[in-house]
Amino acid sequence: MSDKIKNIPKHVAVIPDGNRRWARKRGLKPWIGHQEGVNYFERVLEKAIELKIPYFTFWGGSFDNLTKRSKIELKFLFKVYTNQFKRIITDERIHKNKVRVNVLGRWREVLPKETQIAIEKAIKRTKDYNQHFLTFLLAYNGTDEMLNCIQKIANFAKQKSIKITEKLIKENLWTKDLPPVDLIVRTGCENDPHNSTGFMMWDTAYSQLYFSQTLFPDFGPEEFEKIVKDYAQRQRRFGR
Repeated sequence: MSDKIKNIPKHVAVIPDGNRRWARKRGLKPWIGHQEGVNYFERVLEKAIELKIPYFTFWGGSFDNLTKRSKIELKFLFKVYTNQFKRIITDERIHKNKVRVNVLGRWREVLPKETQIAIEKAIKRTKDYNQHFLTFLLAYNGTDEMLNCIQKIANFAKQKSIKITEKLIKENLWTKDLPPVDLIVRTGCENDPHNSTGFMMWDTAYSQLYFSQTLFPDFGPEEFEKIVKDYAQRQRRFGR
């Protein structure tokens, strides 16, 4: 059991980079790295629940990731997704801890029907839970999210006069039900800490950042807890 940490972040988002590099370094096919990454994701999620972090967001793949890679890699990756969401449906830890699952992005456009069905079942099975909130971003680009938001607001403006406010923008984002992200953790940063495709750009305006060099399949709960402790010691100014 972890020591009690004060100032726990309310919302942590993880960008899990390094699955394919992890596999290449071991002479394995890239999709083996994805499978190993899933195993480590589950361990990190357990730690997030143990630390009582209510909102945990995990970027499972950008739109380009899920449309431009080789067919054989995508086939395996979609299988990993399908199995993962099927496990969620019956996972006692999910139900014991009342974890509500949601998936955001353009996943309905690119994922095979079997995967979509597994996702829909996981969402439906956990829709009444409200203790923890697990969000997967699949076929998600932050630029797509903002464009979609602007298009919806523009359509409203054609029908009646509206005032553009921060509240209106938030209400039309895919992430409208999520609080701002307190902490972004990106793994697999080898001297290149960076963002990608405007990741959750509206919700990360004041986020704290942590870049780990550890490739995601080696990123375990111990390192995640260490990062949360690091966050707890920081002073957030929010522009003041």
